[in-house]
Amino acid sequence: MTGATGVMGSAGLKELMKKPESYDVTVLARPSKINRKKLKPFMERGGKVVWGDLLDEDSLREGIENADIVLHVGGMVSPAAEHYPQKTLKVNVGSMTLIGKIVSRIEKENPDRTIAVVYIGSVSQYGSKLPPHHWGKVGDEQKAAKFDAYALSKIKAEEALREAGLKRWVSIRQTAILHPGLLKKANDPVTFHVPLNGCIEWITTEDSGRLLERICRDNIPDDFWNKAYNLGGGEPFRLTNIEFERGILKAMGCPPPEKIFEPDWFALDNFHGIWFEDSDRLDEILHYREPDSFEEALKRMKKQLPFYFRLTPIVPAFIIKMVMKKVAEKPGLGPLSWIKTNNKERIEAAWGSLENYRNIPSWSDIKFPDLPKTSKI
Repeated sequence: MTGATGVMGSAGLKELMKKPESYDVTVLARPSKINRKKLKPFMERGGKVVWGDLLDEDSLREGIENADIVLHVGGMVSPAAEHYPQKTLKVNVGSMTLIGKIVSRIEKENPDRTIAVVYIGSVSQYGSKLPPHHWGKVGDEQKAAKFDAYALSKIKAEEALREAGLKRWVSIRQTAILHPGLLKKANDPVTFHVPLNGCIEWITTEDSGRLLERICRDNIPDDFWNKAYNLGGGEPFRLTNIEFERGILKAMGCPPPEKIFEPDWFALDNFHGIWFEDSDRLDEILHYREPDSFEEALKRMKKQLPFYFRLTPIVPAFIIKMVMKKVAEKPGLGPLSWIKTNNKERIEAAWGSLENYRNIPSWSDIKFPDLPKTSKI
């Protein structure tokens, strides 16, 4: 497994560790202090760690050479991907290319061996799809939003996987994961790249972890492989972005969005997010979902946050608003900085035109549609 210290990877490793009689797990991780701390329980239980790098062929080969299955979860993700676009392309495409090369060589040298490769892709591969075009499925056009190096890296990495000539592979296009770290990233201007009327089908860390364990089982049907699937939480987790903002702020005891943001701090377009028409299909095969809801997931997230987050209800709304405006104004990725510097490319991508930006209505005049959340197929 790569990415075992990240959100999805650590959840998957936790599920695999519950079944030591079934799985012999090797993890590839960078030799950092924080990674050593995170993986200490795994190592104390006899787990093997290859200390290396996703772009180091020798490290990858050491982990892969005796494997039956490779869970390639690791890579650059948001918001780091927005800050380091070239590194994101290098790491995400390069690592998948190397893994495909190594597995292909092993299989050619050992005709009786099959190493299944599971690649974790992204909902970002579908690009910007706003209502009424907010449903998507495998087979739809893949088109990265402008400036979205992360989405482009995921598209190109999946291409590398498909072209590697492997006997068994699968691409799991993961949606956004509900995890406590989301709140810790609120001070990143990428927060305001997300259109308020956009849609995304979220998933919990628990469901994501169960998916990784389920996909390693021996009873996976042969026709499951050599395809792509969409991974989402299903109908209970289909939210518009304004619904998500309201829900998460309420759970934290914070004022509603109308009190701490202005609508023109947010982009109107050029960000990814859709509701999946076909995410139920993956659950029908792997049964990774447990009965859950957005509200219950938020309660679990809140319990995992540091103590100082409990102080948010006593912070006046105007203070929070002042802080968040500073975030939206941050040079480089802050949308308000694009207006200040007249960054025409960014303005066109986010709002279509400066005129469109200036015509963004106030909260009292915005009408958010009530969208049916039942899958179309």
